[in-house]
Amino acid sequence: MHVVGARPNYMKVAPLFAALSRWKNTVEQVLVHTGQHYDYQMSQVFFDELDMPDPDEYLGVGSGTHAEQTARVMLAFEPVLMQRRPDWVVVVGDVNSTLACALVCAKLNLRLAHVEAGLRSWDRSMPEEINRLLTDQIADLLFTPSPEADLNLLREGVSPAKIHFVGNVMIDTLVKMLPKARLRPVVANLGLHRASYTLVTLHRPSNVDVPETLTEIMAALNEMASRQAVVFPVHPRTRLQLEQLGQGAGRVRLIEPLGYLDFLALMDSAALALTDSGGIQEETTFLGIPCLTVRSTTERPITITQGTNRLVASKRQAILDAVELVEQRKDGPRPPIELWDGHAAERIAQVLLAQHGENPAGMND
Repeated sequence: MHVVGARPNYMKVAPLFAALSRWKNTVEQVLVHTGQHYDYQMSQVFFDELDMPDPDEYLGVGSGTHAEQTARVMLAFEPVLMQRRPDWVVVVGDVNSTLACALVCAKLNLRLAHVEAGLRSWDRSMPEEINRLLTDQIADLLFTPSPEADLNLLREGVSPAKIHFVGNVMIDTLVKMLPKARLRPVVANLGLHRASYTLVTLHRPSNVDVPETLTEIMAALNEMASRQAVVFPVHPRTRLQLEQLGQGAGRVRLIEPLGYLDFLALMDSAALALTDSGGIQEETTFLGIPCLTVRSTTERPITITQGTNRLVASKRQAILDAVELVEQRKDGPRPPIELWDGHAAERIAQVLLAQHGENPAGMND
């Protein structure tokens, strides 16, 4: 049973679903959508573009506070688990649905696998950090995207037998979908040219819920936009905050949220990405696009040590200084990160199949 709840989950589950589909005579797969993201552009469009089947179960929990959302998922997920009794439940990432479903599995004594385990920002003020920590403590299998994630789990007392370094499953989707994304006309339709604009995403409460912080960031973006186009697909949460602030777009081009393929096309052609998203740090690293992450910490340090990512304070001048540094430093191509090769899902499938005595040899053929 695979669980998805929010946009980043879809790109992680899709390749694993496809990998296990090659074993139809052995594996029955069930897809549960918690409904944590319920806007079409934030949810259904991703199923369509990633060739994922319609969910077998849709919980429809919607939004709310972290406690409300977590509780609603638990209440809705428990009867589904009790009815279906899967051999394995697979949760991905660090959204509220991930922890909620993990807790229900633990209470019902059902086996749990966590994809993208072991990531740590060391900032417990982030709800995602709490979700990661607790999910990893109760999971039976932990699939990690990078070596430092293994070390984090070992330091926390997780048994080495549970930990499997498989690589970054999100990159599997990027590798598969990039040729199709490059055929999309979105860049031309927006009147843009390759390497001539900055792509922005913002949604974290620390950036968009504090008026002074959002004002500082928008001031920096407007100044950047006086020299180069700044394109900002606006998350519904962020649009609401901008409206409440009376914060006009100024020179910044605010556009509606995009599906995966259009967003990937925009990111692939950007000169720079400015974000507070975790996944975009990884995707830009793989693509070789400079990335400024408007946060004080990251759970993906490998994107800084081996990738193209830099952390920047949510202050106007700090952002502008970081942009200037990026423009001055034209780094050459970086070597690929270990196991970010488009085959992480196949390695996860091999481990899951081996739990039941299956021999997945030849799965990569």
